[in-house]
Amino acid sequence: MTSTNNAAKAATRKPPPGALKAYVASLTGTSLEYYDFAIYSVASALVFPKIFFPGNDEFVALLLSFSAFAVGYLARPIGGVIFGRLGDKIGRKYVLVFTLVLIGVATVLIGALPDYSVIGVAAPTILVLLRLAQGIGVGGEWGGAVLLSSEFGDPNKRGFWSSAAQIGPPAGNLMANGVLAILAASLSDEAFLSWGWRVAFLASALLVVFGLIIRLRLEETPVFKAIQAQGDRPKAPIKEVFTTQPKALVAAALSRVCPDILYALFTVFVAVYATKQLGMTTGNVLSAILIGSAFQLFLIPMAGALTDRFNRRWVYGIAAAATAAYIPVFFLMIQGKSVVMLTIGTVIGLALHAFMYGPQAAFITEQFPARLRYAGSSLAYTLAGVIGGAVAPIIFTALYGAAGGGWYLIAVYILVAAVVTIVGMLLGRDPKPEEDVRLMQGTHAQPAA
Repeated sequence: MTSTNNAAKAATRKPPPGALKAYVASLTGTSLEYYDFAIYSVASALVFPKIFFPGNDEFVALLLSFSAFAVGYLARPIGGVIFGRLGDKIGRKYVLVFTLVLIGVATVLIGALPDYSVIGVAAPTILVLLRLAQGIGVGGEWGGAVLLSSEFGDPNKRGFWSSAAQIGPPAGNLMANGVLAILAASLSDEAFLSWGWRVAFLASALLVVFGLIIRLRLEETPVFKAIQAQGDRPKAPIKEVFTTQPKALVAAALSRVCPDILYALFTVFVAVYATKQLGMTTGNVLSAILIGSAFQLFLIPMAGALTDRFNRRWVYGIAAAATAAYIPVFFLMIQGKSVVMLTIGTVIGLALHAFMYGPQAAFITEQFPARLRYAGSSLAYTLAGVIGGAVAPIIFTALYGAAGGGWYLIAVYILVAAVVTIVGMLLGRDPKPEEDVRLMQGTHAQPAA
């Protein structure tokens, strides 16, 4: 095994041609798609309860809006099944083009959707259907974007190369919150609710066109070309993942729970808590999220690279444990209603998220053999989203209401999520970069243990 590892390192000392281009394409594409997803996240907390679910109690309207938000996560497994299967059968490149178009069209249509006062109950109904389309697209996007950069890069440095797709959400969140913050600051509340929020959605059309130009110029990954050349493409990848990789699927899915819920806390629910419980302005909250996302742009690839040097599962697990300990500290920090403390607290919270999210792509993909990576990774990513990010805002809101505006139950919820993710780390396997090297040398990679 030592000689094999040495051969793996020697053969992959330098990334093959196209690795940097793939890294940029992966980062750019997911940034654009998560811009679309992020503007919906913010709007679901601040705008949609008022214009798509009016006539209800304010608390009920918020729950209805977050329920529509959850549809996007509930739809992700559909995208994971459809596009995960296609990604292992026809390749990574063309699937990524399809997902980009699907999300982009749905987002533009949301921006043009008349509100409840114009078309009545049809408005929230169409909103949910468009959110469904967004979720299906994102469900197929992530697995392909991760494989795009990691399969061009050095398998011994998968933590770093895979982090390209992980930078997409904070980058998209940064763009989305930046646009919304500018609009909120330059417009009156009435103008922002009337038409200002739509600008952010409609602007995504330009971003999608830019992303399509980049992705259409890409080549297929070297790993998939090797699988194709050896005639080893799976006939039924979804079935094969469930029948041959159950432990890998469970470990990969559990790894997502804590970072998903933590991200929902700091990018969605904090907006509700800070404005309604503490009386802060929307601008205060958006600025805090904006600054926290900016730090993540650097912390995510740094965390991924760190786990190439130190045990990936240990770094990930320590970050999960630190998250559980930090949440009570965060809520105590912001009780004084200080904008500075809110900003510092959000930056720290998103930094902890980065140390799980940065290595997450590498951890999930390396649980599966190369021929099943798209399907396995997509299924794990999307199924975990159903029990993580999908219901998190609803649970946060319900716990907030049950505690009479208190945060104690929310801290317990995060603690449980951290324990679940640590269990995923214990079930998972460590990296085996020699599998990709054997594949590229013309020998079938061994299945995941």
